[in-house]
Amino acid sequence: MKLAKIIERTLTAIPIMFGVAILVFLFMRLMPGDPIDLMIGKDGNISAAEQAALREEFNLDKPLPAQLGIFLADAARGDLGTSFTKHKPVTEVIAETLPATLELAIAAFFIALLIAIPIGIISAVKQNSFIDKFAMASSFLGISLPNFWLGIVLMILFAVKLHIFPVMGRIDNDIILNHVTGFYVLDSIITGNMAALGSSLKHLFLPALTLCAEMSAIVARVTRSSMLEVLRQDYILLARSKGLRELIVITKHAFRNALIPTITVIGIEVGALLGGNMIIETVFGWPGIGRLAVDAIFSRDFPLIQG
Repeated sequence: MKLAKIIERTLTAIPIMFGVAILVFLFMRLMPGDPIDLMIGKDGNISAAEQAALREEFNLDKPLPAQLGIFLADAARGDLGTSFTKHKPVTEVIAETLPATLELAIAAFFIALLIAIPIGIISAVKQNSFIDKFAMASSFLGISLPNFWLGIVLMILFAVKLHIFPVMGRIDNDIILNHVTGFYVLDSIITGNMAALGSSLKHLFLPALTLCAEMSAIVARVTRSSMLEVLRQDYILLARSKGLRELIVITKHAFRNALIPTITVIGIEVGALLGGNMIIETVFGWPGIGRLAVDAIFSRDFPLIQG
C-alpha cells in the first residue's frame, strides 16, 4: 500500500515538474534583455553574422513554440542544454554547485535542532517563567526577521566587528583541499586535512545559523506546545507518582510522545531549507544552487535557469 502511494505521488510529480518548467521557460522569454547581448558584452566586437550564428546555435532564432518543443524533448531525455555563460552542460554546472547547497542545508538543519529542541522542552517544563517568555519572544523574532537582514547583522557583528568568522565563500583561499564528495567538511575529514576542516566550519557557521533561524523558531514553538499537551496526560502523573526522576519523566515519557507532531513539522521545514537558501547564498557569497540561480537570472542564462 505504501509503495503504491509512493509510485502514485511520483507519477503525479512528473506533470507538475513539466508544468513548472514550461512556466519558467515562458517567464524568462517575457523578461527584458537579450542573452546574446549580455554574452558579448557592451564592448563586444562581433559582427551581425556571428550574432546570427550564436542565435542559431542556442535555438534563439526559432519561434517560441519551437524553442519550447526542443527544450521539453531534450529535458525528457535528461539533456538540460548548455549554459550560455558557463559554456558547460547545465547538468554538470548543477552537479558542481549542488553539494554546497546540500552542505549548507544539512548544517542549518542540525543547528536548528540543537537550538530548538532543548528550548522547546525547557520552555514547556518552565511554563510562564522568565525563561519561557524570553524563549518564545526570541522565537517570534526568529520567525519575523527577514533572512537577508539577519544575515547582514550577523556578518557585521561577527565578521566585521569581532573578526571571528569570515565574510563569504566556503574555505580560505590559501588552503588546498582535495575534493572527494564536494562536501568540504566531509572531504576535510576524509583526507585528514584539519586546517581545511576548521576553515570550512568557520565559513559554514554564519550562513547556516541565518538559514536555520526560522526553522528553529517554528520547531521550538511546536515542541513546546506538544510537550505542554503531553505533560498534562495521566501517564505522566502516574510516572511521577511512582517516584521516577523528573529528568526520566521528561526525556523518556514526555518527550518521546511529543516528538510525533514535531517530526512532522521538521519534515516540512527541511524542504524550506533547500528552497529558501537563495537569499542566504547571495548575501554570504555561498557558491550554491541559490546563488547560481540568481546569477543565471541576471545574465539571462535560459538553459541554466530552466535546469
